[in-house]
Amino acid sequence: MPAATAPEATLYRMKMSDHLCPHGLKTLDLLRREGFSVADHPLTSRAEIDAFKARHDVDTTPQVFIKGQRIGGYEDLLRHLGKPVPDPEAVSYRPVIALFAMAGAMALAVSWASQGRLATIAAAEWFIALSMCLLALQKLKDIDGFATMFLNYDLLAQRWVRYGHVYPFAEGLAGVLMAAGALMWISVPVALFIGTIGAVSVVKAVYIDRRALKCACVGGDSKVPLGFVSLTENLMMIGMAVWMLLKPAGIGIGQ
Repeated sequence: MPAATAPEATLYRMKMSDHLCPHGLKTLDLLRREGFSVADHPLTSRAEIDAFKARHDVDTTPQVFIKGQRIGGYEDLLRHLGKPVPDPEAVSYRPVIALFAMAGAMALAVSWASQGRLATIAAAEWFIALSMCLLALQKLKDIDGFATMFLNYDLLAQRWVRYGHVYPFAEGLAGVLMAAGALMWISVPVALFIGTIGAVSVVKAVYIDRRALKCACVGGDSKVPLGFVSLTENLMMIGMAVWMLLKPAGIGIGQ
């Protein structure tokens, strides 16, 4: 859009020596991406910020004005432009999709580096093992938050509360050992045990008791609904454990 015909907006945002408001930068970027010619007014001192808030009777910055009308802050601008406003409490599968996509990419990369091919049985094994490691990492970021959420549905944790703190370490240990193909006598029983308990717990909570819960699979701050994601995590562990038991019989060797 030519600069002469671009709509104009005025932005007031915090830009002090010890704090640069991230929402101010996001607002400035959004306005420019939407084709606005922006008159940017950084507020560089606490006195200047307080005076601006008092003058316009607002509690926060940034503040956007378009055609002399105060629009508000970043989320208000999104609404004004007809764009969706993120809901921090909304259900989202994005963390799970990102995690499994990264695990898949890493598994393919390792397969290519070690075997010169992408489509290998080893790649599938690494995908599951790396997924377990990444899921364990998400839980370990806030182990208390995970353990608290886990108590809502896990049958063993409800009987032995400390199991919620053991689970992420057990999942991570099994994942690392399976990725290395080492100490199967440890990783297989661990994966079978925690996977079976987890699968039974999810089936009871979601499909029998019909409870609407959040899944602790990607950590204690998860907005992922409890259901097929957590069930898939547990079934993957069970499947991987069974597969590792079958491999000594020659299944998959050299694939």
